[in-house]
Amino acid sequence: MRENLHRFFRAARGAGVRVSPAESIDAMRAVAQVGFSDRGILRDTFLLTLAKTQDEKKALGDCFDLFFDQPEPSQAPSEAGERDQSETDQSSAASDAAGDASGGDPAETLGPLAQMLVSQDRNAIATAIANASEAASLSEIRYFTQRGIFSGRLLDAMGIQRLRDDIDALTATNPALAERLAATLEALRDTVRQTVSQALLLYGREEAENLRNEILRNAPLSRIEPRQVEQMRFLIRQIARRLRERYSKPRKRQRRGHLDVRRTLRRNAAWGGIPFLTAWKRRHRDKPKIVALCDVSGSVARVSDFFLLLIHSLHEVVSDVRSFAFSGHLIEVSDILETQSPEAAMAEIMSKAGFGSSDYGSSFADFEREWMNAITPQTTVIVLGDARSNNLDPRADILRRIGERSKRLVWLNPEGRMTWGFGDSEMPRYATFCTVVRQCATAQQLERAVSDIVATYQ
Repeated sequence: MRENLHRFFRAARGAGVRVSPAESIDAMRAVAQVGFSDRGILRDTFLLTLAKTQDEKKALGDCFDLFFDQPEPSQAPSEAGERDQSETDQSSAASDAAGDASGGDPAETLGPLAQMLVSQDRNAIATAIANASEAASLSEIRYFTQRGIFSGRLLDAMGIQRLRDDIDALTATNPALAERLAATLEALRDTVRQTVSQALLLYGREEAENLRNEILRNAPLSRIEPRQVEQMRFLIRQIARRLRERYSKPRKRQRRGHLDVRRTLRRNAAWGGIPFLTAWKRRHRDKPKIVALCDVSGSVARVSDFFLLLIHSLHEVVSDVRSFAFSGHLIEVSDILETQSPEAAMAEIMSKAGFGSSDYGSSFADFEREWMNAITPQTTVIVLGDARSNNLDPRADILRRIGERSKRLVWLNPEGRMTWGFGDSEMPRYATFCTVVRQCATAQQLERAVSDIVATYQ
C-alpha cells in the first residue's frame, strides 16, 4: 500500500498540487490512523494534509477520484444480451462445456486467464489487471504514444499468449466456448486500454504539459492562435516566477570582493599594522530601473502584449518599471498594466495606441519631449519593435541621445535577422546606437533577453 501512496503523491504533483516530502510523510501518518476502509474519510484526509488552496483541493479531489476509481471489467457483448440466465448458471454451463470438450476438469485444461474470463469473476479480473499494472510499471507511462506499448505489456503479464492457445485448442473441440472466449478477450482489451488511458491521465499530465510548454516556448509569438493565448499568458507568468526566484532571493553570503589594503592598514594602525580588522572593496550594485518602449502596431502587437506582461510581473525584482506604447504616437501605459487584468489592459492600450501605422520618428519625438527625464544613468531602456517606420523619418538622432543618457539601450526585434535592413526596416541605422540588439520572436528568446537585462544589476 505504501507504493500505491507514493504513486498517488506522484500523480498529485503532476496535477499541480505542491507536495513536499514532509507533507507526504504527514499524509501517510494520517492515513495510517484513518485506514482505507472508508473512501470518503480517506479523500478528506488527503485534502486536509496536502492541499493548501482551493484550486489545489479541486485538483487533488479530481486526482483522488481518478486514482482510486479503477475501470470496471467490460462484459462481452454476447453475455450482456443474455438476460434469461444468472451469472451462476452461465459459469456452470461454460465450465461443463469446457469439461466435455476436454474430457476432464476445465481447471486443468484452461489457463488462469481463460478461467477468469469464462467464470466472469470481476474481482479476480480487476486484481489480475492491478497486478499486471505493477509488473509492467504502468506508473512510468508519460506520453500518449506509449499507450499501445503498455497495453501490450499488461496483456502479456496477464497471460494473453496462453489464452490465445486455449482459444485455438477449443476452436476444433468446442467452437461455442472458443467464440465466447474470443468475445471476452475483446472486452478485456477494452478494459486494459481504459486502465492505460487512466494511468496516462494520472502520470503523464506533467510530462505532457512540459512538452506542450516547450513547443509553445519556441513558437513565434506573433503566430499564436487565439485558443493558445491564455496558455501563453500562463507560460509567461511561469517565466516571470522563475526569474523572480532566480534574482530576488537574498544572497546567503555576500561577495566580499577584493581586499582593500589601504583601509585595512589604517584600521589596524593601533595594533602596529597587524590586520585584526579587514576592509574589503565592495562592488556597488544599482537598483534595476527599466523603461520599455513597445511598438503595438498590428505586426508586433501580440509580442508586445506578452513582453509587457512579463516585465510587469517582475515587481519583486524590478520595482521601477515605466512602460510606453506607440504606433503613430507614444503614450505611457504603466498605470493601465498595474491596475487592470492583462486582457483589459491590452484592450485599452490597443484602443488608445494600437492598430495604427508605425511611426518611430514621431514616437521617439513624443518621448523626448515628455519623458526624457525618466532616463538616468541607472536606467535600462528596452525598445521592442520591428523598426519598420513606413519610410518616414526614423529620428535616429533621438535614439542616440536616449542611449547616451541610459545605462544600456536594448533593442528586441521580433523579425528574423535576415529581414533587417530590407524594405522600410531601419534596424541597421538604429543598431548603431544600441548596446544590445537581438532577435526576440519566441517566449524562450524573450526570457533570455529579460534575464540578461536583470542580471546586469546583480
